[in-house]
Amino acid sequence: MTDQPTGPTMTSITLDSPIVVGDTTIAQVQIRKPQAGELRGLSLSALLNLDYAALENLLPRITIPTISKAQISAMDPSDFTQLGSEVMDFLLPKGAKAALSPNG
Repeated sequence: MTDQPTGPTMTSITLDSPIVVGDTTIAQVQIRKPQAGELRGLSLSALLNLDYAALENLLPRITIPTISKAQISAMDPSDFTQLGSEVMDFLLPKGAKAALSPNG
């Protein structure tokens, strides 16, 4: 018997400061759980520590619409932190999440 994935594999984040691209305003970004291949060349510990360079490389791979490196560098820090926190949540094993839960 194989374990079926539990929990969301995609989440939506409403940006505090929307991204403006020409005539388009991006107020909400979907971020999906990365697959192992999308982590190629990145340090998991750097991602878990919300390292800017690591997230700057990963986020364009897993955001819908795709957020570019230039858009990430111009992003409000609170929005960057929201995206990074979701990445961190996706990477934590179930046991670690349970240990961190205040109700666990």
